Amino acid sequence: MTISEMLTRNAILYPNDTVLIELRPSKQLRKEIIWREFNERANRVANALMDRGIGKGDKVIHLMMNSINWLEAYFGIIRTGAWAVPLSFRFTSQDIKYCADIAEAKSMILGEEFTEKVEVIRSQLTTIKNYIFVGKNLPEDMEDFEDAIDNTSSRPAEIEISAHDECGLYFTSGTTGEPKPILLTHQNMESAAIVEQSHHYQTHEDNFVLLPPLYHTGAKMHWFGSLIVGGRATILTEISPQNIFKAVHNERGTIVWLLVPWAQDILGAMDRGELKKEEYDLSCWRLMHIGAQPVPPSLIKRWKGYFPEMQYDTNYGLSESTGPGCVHLGIENENKVGAIGKAGFGWETRIVNDSGEDVAQGEVGELVVRGNGMMKEYYKNPQKTAETIKNGWLYTGDMARMDSEGFIYLVDRKKDVVITGGENIYPVEVEDVLQSHPKIYDVAVIGIPDERLGEIAVAVIDQHPGETLTKEEINLFCEQSLPCHKRPRRIIFDKVPRNPTGKIEKPKLRQKYSGAS
Repeated sequence: MTISEMLTRNAILYPNDTVLIELRPSKQLRKEIIWREFNERANRVANALMDRGIGKGDKVIHLMMNSINWLEAYFGIIRTGAWAVPLSFRFTSQDIKYCADIAEAKSMILGEEFTEKVEVIRSQLTTIKNYIFVGKNLPEDMEDFEDAIDNTSSRPAEIEISAHDECGLYFTSGTTGEPKPILLTHQNMESAAIVEQSHHYQTHEDNFVLLPPLYHTGAKMHWFGSLIVGGRATILTEISPQNIFKAVHNERGTIVWLLVPWAQDILGAMDRGELKKEEYDLSCWRLMHIGAQPVPPSLIKRWKGYFPEMQYDTNYGLSESTGPGCVHLGIENENKVGAIGKAGFGWETRIVNDSGEDVAQGEVGELVVRGNGMMKEYYKNPQKTAETIKNGWLYTGDMARMDSEGFIYLVDRKKDVVITGGENIYPVEVEDVLQSHPKIYDVAVIGIPDERLGEIAVAVIDQHPGETLTKEEINLFCEQSLPCHKRPRRIIFDKVPRNPTGKIEKPKLRQKYSGAS
């Protein structure tokens, strides 16, 4: 059953139940939509696109901020048999052009926030024949979203779609160079829904509070676990500790997926007394889970101190595996926090050396995975595809080890390993230790060139607001907590840049500090 068919089924089973709630606190805006209306509007988007020449295999750029309209457009696109091409809201005009050129997109659905970026390159987007605009101040030669769908049928598009048909072209966030186009199928999306529901036991009564950007494979695929059972979601468009608590309190949210910085912000606000959980009814909140980046065990220990009864899970995945779930900790394994877990539902895992052979238990190697969520390919890049998918296994680029109980621990990105004087330093291990320091808010460990040792480890540290922290304190802490060869040779106090999905942008830091003294 495709995710489009899941939507159709829910419109039949739960026609008048709420499916989506959209919150914009600064404007005191609350919108909601029921399953029947959501299904009909997705049909209208599909028919509007087909009226404008969009058909099976065509590509539609999807450039919007999180909203109910975002999901209406998404389902509408895939119901035509076309590929949805969701783009990051942080992409520059040139990024947008690069992605549109690779996709050879025929249409674009864009939000008003992106008018200026698109207008700069519009004359160069030669393959795009029509623009559908969501918002106010309609630009010249674009069509209004509501007008376009009001003037078309709500009947289902009669397009034959199979599980193996392509439906999504997802561009990576570009933190390691030009964004890579990842081609996903309807089967990939279905797999994501099945895996998520299997891991987190969503029911029709759950309310998934949706925070991260929908263009990414993370947040949307987590919500697919609710989609498969007709559960609802609350789209919170303005993220702050207070707004998250209010959303859970007012909408009776049951599941929240956080990025590490958001969890840190909540804990920091509670530690400082700026956020008091007793002022909110959070008894409905049954599960908090984190993914998209390594999770410091000290963070979860602090979280459980405030929420001892709340379930917790760690999710591991990548866009190439249709988002999270190829490995997960499991809510029954909180005693193993620090591990990313075991193979997810329907997935297989191995840890291999450079020759593709399994390493011994406890040794570090590259994590490889296999399952129905594995991407079809890097679009138009057979060489990169062949480097990443070998003998049916997806090579993740992440270094990992497995303990005697079969739990996998992420060591670091293969390309982020620091080799100093012949010794391998895995930055994530050092970051986990530093993150446990009470004055440290965020930290990134990178390697920079060194004439004598080849590379040295540098810790970029962002301290908690109002705290005073010195290099001497950090060095003393490291002497007490880390073996000599793993201690950072330099300490730099600075903000730690993260992309919209929470990943540390280490290439930016390496570029900035490669000549640091």
